[in-house]
Amino acid sequence: MSGTVVLIVLFAALMHASWNAVVKSEGNKFLNTVVVVTSAGIIAAICLPFLTPPARESWPFLAASGVAQVIYLALVAAAYRSGDMSQAYPIMRGTAPLIVAIASGPLIGEVLSVQKWAGIALICGGVLALALESRRRAGSNRATTILALINAVVIASYTLIDGVGVRHSGAPASYTMWVFVLNAVPLFVWTTVMRPGELWPHFLKRTRLATIGGVGTLGSYGLALWAMTMAPVAAVAALRETAILFAVAISAFILKESVGPKRLAAVALIAMGAAVMRLA
Repeated sequence: MSGTVVLIVLFAALMHASWNAVVKSEGNKFLNTVVVVTSAGIIAAICLPFLTPPARESWPFLAASGVAQVIYLALVAAAYRSGDMSQAYPIMRGTAPLIVAIASGPLIGEVLSVQKWAGIALICGGVLALALESRRRAGSNRATTILALINAVVIASYTLIDGVGVRHSGAPASYTMWVFVLNAVPLFVWTTVMRPGELWPHFLKRTRLATIGGVGTLGSYGLALWAMTMAPVAAVAALRETAILFAVAISAFILKESVGPKRLAAVALIAMGAAVMRLA
């Protein structure tokens, strides 16, 4: 992978960890997620008239992605409500790239080099080591683990869908914007119907969260999708999970969750994996 692609994906990883921390940091986790996604959808809708529409061949992928992303966001909120970010986040993000790497060959015909497999293994191994350490320290939380594993399958699904869809679109920026518009509308409608009178007051109290989270999630996924047009989907998906490096720092210094030597060793594995991916 080129140095430019690697740096862009690393920046996307930082943005991804930041918006997840924003969702976790205050108040109702589900409503925080809805506020962030709605904000991203509004930003995307404003941008769409100025962008070239995605090719028709990508529309079925957009529809499938919209369904998968709504499920993903609901599971993120549920997992964070059930347990610590430091437990749920690594399980979700560490398992998904392995699923993508295994499935990308038979499903989309991508063949990975030995170096790329090594990088993916190091990154995912480090992330999953963090999850095991977090679970040991916090005690067994079966519900959080199950939710995170289910979400890993969902993450892998929409990653493959969008990795192929964005290539068919011929317009990565507008494809990304449509992804977020299609995410925001059903989630907003469902929340308004099921929890009447809650969303708007929550939004007004958390305009900072809406702005930072909306820009963060939109920018993070948009950059990752662009990278998937330049490099193998599985490689980008794995490298994006270096977000856990930033998530560990955020959980330690902002959310005040403890970090020990075992977690630092796992972080070192992830950093080694990123270096290997850079050289692959």
